[in-house]
Amino acid sequence: MPGGRPQKPIEQKRALGNPGRRPLPDSSALQPLERAYEIPEPSRPLMTHGRHLWDKIWQQGLNWIAPNTDSELLLMTCEMIDERWNLRIKTMQTDDAKMRRGLRELDRQIVSNLSLLGFTPSDRSRLGVAEIKARSKVEELRAKLQ
Repeated sequence: MPGGRPQKPIEQKRALGNPGRRPLPDSSALQPLERAYEIPEPSRPLMTHGRHLWDKIWQQGLNWIAPNTDSELLLMTCEMIDERWNLRIKTMQTDDAKMRRGLRELDRQIVSNLSLLGFTPSDRSRLGVAEIKARSKVEELRAKLQ
């Protein structure tokens, strides 16, 4: 595993004005990804929990999730959520150690997929998508008044 900091995405380097001064690929050669403007329907059926995650991810990630390239990974993750829900119930009913290990492995795969889609704090930061900011007292009061 390589040491040091993870590499910044090219988009982030461009936004910062290329502070490292290393040559960046010509932006005219890049292919823009199609952007979704509303939540698409999944191409395979999902159960309740998977569908909930599908809608939630699209609502939150509409600006950076590309329907043509990212939807299959998202769909697989939502299917894993449905599978996790069923496996968790069975694990709690039987208290089988082998099932529990399977559940934890499934958890790791889900977190890995969410990370690839930019849904962990470190990955959002790396993508330059969002930063969590504490609200000031004035902002809290304004939010209460609305």
